[in-house]
Amino acid sequence: MHIITGLGNPGRKYENTRHNLGFITVDRLAEEHGISVTKSKHKALIGEGRISGQKVLLVKPQTFMNLSGEAVRAVMDYYKEPVENLLVIYDDADIPAGAVRIRKKGGAGTHNGMKSVVSCLGDDGFARIRIGIGTQDDRDIVDHVLGGFTREEADVMREAVLTAVSAVECMLSEGIDIAMNEYNTRKETVSEED
Repeated sequence: MHIITGLGNPGRKYENTRHNLGFITVDRLAEEHGISVTKSKHKALIGEGRISGQKVLLVKPQTFMNLSGEAVRAVMDYYKEPVENLLVIYDDADIPAGAVRIRKKGGAGTHNGMKSVVSCLGDDGFARIRIGIGTQDDRDIVDHVLGGFTREEADVMREAVLTAVSAVECMLSEGIDIAMNEYNTRKETVSEED
């Protein structure tokens, strides 16, 4: 079974914030595949179903972001799945807004939720999908990640979530290498040369 976890903060206050892109993506996956993610278990909301012919468990930790690893560890221990069967989806301020990056494994970077997951599992050998939220130089990072989407970025983020959903479907049906080739996106940067 594949355990697909979206990171976010519980509660209405955080529902439509940049930091909840993991939750938003899991909700979209659940909607498209008729999976109810409402069972409260292991400090998380969970739902079982099938995506691309594979059995999946969708997980939304109900700890706050900085303690996400507690819920992920509880789920992994209960279902006794190897870390290779875990996929974590989360926002990333270190990549441009709307960019999607898939990696097979790696460190947590600057993301506190991922730091918690890696620490609690004692292993970083799991796949992840990062959805870029970029940064705004004039804004505190906490205000940025916990802020809602501006009108300008709402469409970009909606598109990024749809890309992440397609990437998950591809990973499950075709494998992570094909998904990385197909869905890792690069935002065009403006050339400094005239």
